[in-house]
Amino acid sequence: MRDASLNFLKTLVNTPSPTGHETRGQRVWLDYAGQFADETFSDAYGNCVAVLNKGAAPRIMLAAHADEIAMAVNYIDDNGFIYVRKMGGIDAAITKAQRVVIHTRGGAVKGVVGNVAPHLTKLEGEPKPPKIHDLFIDIGVDSRKAAEKLVRVGDPITLADEFDILRGDLAVARAFDNRIGTFAVAEALRLLKESKVKLNAEICAVSNVQEEVGLLGARQIAYSLKPDIALVVDVTHATDYPTVSKTQHGDIKVGAGPALTHGGCNHPDVVARLEEVAAKKKIPLQHEAMSATSGTDTDVIFWTRGGIASALISLPNRYMHSPVEVVSLKDLELIPQLMAAFVQSLKKDEAFKVKI
Repeated sequence: MRDASLNFLKTLVNTPSPTGHETRGQRVWLDYAGQFADETFSDAYGNCVAVLNKGAAPRIMLAAHADEIAMAVNYIDDNGFIYVRKMGGIDAAITKAQRVVIHTRGGAVKGVVGNVAPHLTKLEGEPKPPKIHDLFIDIGVDSRKAAEKLVRVGDPITLADEFDILRGDLAVARAFDNRIGTFAVAEALRLLKESKVKLNAEICAVSNVQEEVGLLGARQIAYSLKPDIALVVDVTHATDYPTVSKTQHGDIKVGAGPALTHGGCNHPDVVARLEEVAAKKKIPLQHEAMSATSGTDTDVIFWTRGGIASALISLPNRYMHSPVEVVSLKDLELIPQLMAAFVQSLKKDEAFKVKI
């Protein structure tokens, strides 16, 4: 990966972007994507768009969500300990004994999620996993009054873990879900801007908000942009490690290329075109099946305004929704290449419609 792209990825991943509070991360994304766009803009809730080849048709949206799972201050007890509420799919069991950052109006406040030593607990039978309301955060104060000088109810909280290289091209971080997606759409825009291939489409690269709490930003921006085609980038569960059932969850490996999802919200002709351009570019693909929903923004984009021809491209991710998500940077680099090749394949005014 080129140095400028890797630095962008590191900065993007390390910049806290808790769901509903994505502004800092969105600023990082806009500053980078704006270098390769004809114009950029944001909407009322902070969905951000970078446009290239404005006015051409069809209009294609390359979209990914900017937010990460988080917690919020919910209650402060008399001794200054902070109790929390979920923001997205936080796993309470792995959040115990973690370092956290509370994002306040006055700046970052450090804390730790308390964990009672086993010497002090007497368990009868198997221990039960904690619920989110069992967790408490220690910020080093001794009263509610002291805590309230630093934080207030509603302040978002993220884990303190940051980007690192595990080995070779494998990287580890919290919240690769889904800064890898917003990275990929910005990189696709860069590749298209730097390419000498004539573009027939208008490209709207989108970094949208609040996916982790209901696919909300994607609904907003897909409605207002009115794209003809949408490619959505997200992570998917890698199943190449112990205890995960391939018969139940499919066979997806880190390092074997991005995954395409088939069925449901994924338009068969768009998926077929992705496979075609991937073959020409010698980009390896993996494949996933879905049932009723994909669990991604694709689910709400494809039915907007009567139907948008959409497809989901996913990056294999080990240990999703944890502080130690692991992905392959080589897999990641292939996604913007695939999207750029798809855009370059589009003909003027081309439309995707299922043949009956």
